[in-house]
Amino acid sequence: MSKRVRHSHIHDRVPNNYYREPPWPSERLFAHEKFPGTIWDPCCGSGTIPKAAMAAGLPTFASDLVNRGYGRRRDFLTQPAPIAPPFSTVFNPPHEGQSERQFVERAFELGAAKVAIIFQTSKMHAARRWLVPLRLARVYLLTPRPSIPPGEMIERGEKAQGGTRDYSWLVFDPKHEGAPVIAWLHRDA
Repeated sequence: MSKRVRHSHIHDRVPNNYYREPPWPSERLFAHEKFPGTIWDPCCGSGTIPKAAMAAGLPTFASDLVNRGYGRRRDFLTQPAPIAPPFSTVFNPPHEGQSERQFVERAFELGAAKVAIIFQTSKMHAARRWLVPLRLARVYLLTPRPSIPPGEMIERGEKAQGGTRDYSWLVFDPKHEGAPVIAWLHRDA
């Protein structure tokens, strides 16, 4: 039997998984969630999340594996933390395989007090086995669906179309006990 080719992505897979979320999900997160210390985005891309944190009056540190003109170049998965605790990591991780779990575990290993990641909501069913032990505290469902296209597309000045996938902010807190709280963050709230 031959393998069937899947055509499930609107865009071709992007090198280093550089996808760029709009500002509003981060703006809403920082308006509703408190984070201890400096906000560190270790996958900062063009700086959407750190810019929203600064606009909310929060101290920030930005880094990425690839220099995209914002933040410092560093490998989050292999290098030590560049800032002293307390800090919280807030980021849009590469969305491939087990990388989200690996990034959350690494953030806590480096000393993060709290971690928030953008996560494709449909993947939560299969991810339960690692979400719960890592102390998933809150799930913020993003509405309407944010479009998260390849970053290069936005940098070329192309307009992102309406989102076709559901995304949420997942907030992990090592002090959290019990089931996660679910809430909605609306773009126009």
